[in-house]
Amino acid sequence: MSVLKVVEILGNSPVSFEDAIKNVIDEASKTIKDIKSVYVQDMQVTVNNNAISEYRVTAKVCFGIVSV
Repeated sequence: MSVLKVVEILGNSPVSFEDAIKNVIDEASKTIKDIKSVYVQDMQVTVNNNAISEYRVTAKVCFGIVSV
């Protein structure tokens, strides 16, 4: 049996949604061990001069805290 915890993390990137998600995982993994999955809850962009300037994601990171 295992117990999992979920934290919500916001990530961004000037490149793409995929890069924003990668940034979430890279930063979360610095302090969170045993990441099991990432659920992208929301995606949005910021726009300047009719062009996308930043990609943003709201992600839920799921990780194990106890294994029995």
